[in-house]
Amino acid sequence: MVRRENFLTAEGLAKLEAELDHLRRVRRPEAAQRIQRAKEAGGTVDNADYEDAKNQQAFVEGRIRELEEAIRSAVLIPGDRKTSDKIEVGSVVVVTTPQGRTQTFTIVGRAEADPSQGRISNESPVGRALLGRRAGEQAEVETPSGKIKLSIVKIE
Repeated sequence: MVRRENFLTAEGLAKLEAELDHLRRVRRPEAAQRIQRAKEAGGTVDNADYEDAKNQQAFVEGRIRELEEAIRSAVLIPGDRKTSDKIEVGSVVVVTTPQGRTQTFTIVGRAEADPSQGRISNESPVGRALLGRRAGEQAEVETPSGKIKLSIVKIE
């Protein structure tokens, strides 16, 4: 399996590491205790509490694996990066839409993407369209409602 790079800020990496630590130290033991209590209360056959506890444990273990892989494949976005004339991961980009609306995006890795906060993934359609472009250029983005052109105003 090919490992995909996971671009993260130092803050994003710290959040993932803290979540992983919490899952290992707190949630995993809680899930194990819950399974044990459910077994003692009613065995393992036709026991809804036992099934629910096993599902919770499976979720916790799955999330631990996801976080371990995200951390293993992390590529840090330098916090002290210099402004570039090209859009790259970590860039803050000001664009205008065809309707004249101004939007500001920060290009981040998939683990830190939060479009409602203007943080878009480098793997998203908008992120991919903007990468490598310069101020003054246009980026064409395929959206569910058709293609749109974003004019790049400024790169910070």
